[in-house]
Amino acid sequence: MAILLAGLSALLYGGADFYGGLATRRSPLASVLALSQLVGLALALAATALLRTALPGLTDLAWGAAAGVCGAAGLAALYTALATTVVAVASPVAAVVGAVIPVVLGVAAGERPGGLAWAGIAAALPAVVLLTAGPGPDPGAGSPRRAAALGAGAGLGFSLFFYAHSRTSPDSGLWPLVAARVSTIPLVGLAAAVTGRSLRPARGGFAALLAAGALDMGANIAFLLASRADMLSIAAAVAALYPGPTVLLARIVLRERLTALRIVGLVLALAGLALISAG
Repeated sequence: MAILLAGLSALLYGGADFYGGLATRRSPLASVLALSQLVGLALALAATALLRTALPGLTDLAWGAAAGVCGAAGLAALYTALATTVVAVASPVAAVVGAVIPVVLGVAAGERPGGLAWAGIAAALPAVVLLTAGPGPDPGAGSPRRAAALGAGAGLGFSLFFYAHSRTSPDSGLWPLVAARVSTIPLVGLAAAVTGRSLRPARGGFAALLAAGALDMGANIAFLLASRADMLSIAAAVAALYPGPTVLLARIVLRERLTALRIVGLVLALAGLALISAG
């Protein structure tokens, strides 16, 4: 059941990231983050009301709030990368970093992934080199190295998001996800006010914002349940397969072209992530 939930979260994360990046191509980043997080908050509150879970202790809420800050930072980096650079570079690099760090944190906490997990890490790391090799496939797509740097930053934020949520109690239900949104929406608004960035989305851009926020919260719910049912390292690794749908959508909708090396790198990254999940 945990693997199925983590797999579902991967599909939903992939769609959420694509639509978040698409929205950022049209609207200011601050508006994309703030409004998509508001959509997620509404869904989290509705799901929590349906489950009728009692309000948890401050520790669970604090972990949820910390997860929200880390996750928002990761989304800011990833949405920027997906909107301004090469999707097929940024998304897999974020996934590799986001999968490897939870394995390290899990091992430090006493978890013992199998040999396949370590083989997966060994396979996934060279994929980053292949993904960033050569110039971008399109003249206006931005530097592959910039895509990789933003993707790595996003992966770090996501891995800390995963770890913080794994520290919450199963009895807390979905309240940590509510706390995550409550903590990040004011921060995004404050950052926009300080920097003078607009929170108003572009005309016609709300549909992508709505899809990004709804899919992301659905993925978060599935991942939180998966991480509570199995090892963090395994749940995070399966969830990290999200570049598959993200890159596929970019290829179909945006007509993003892939070089031969990047195709090999993407396949190697997905294979490595699959091995990590099997280990």
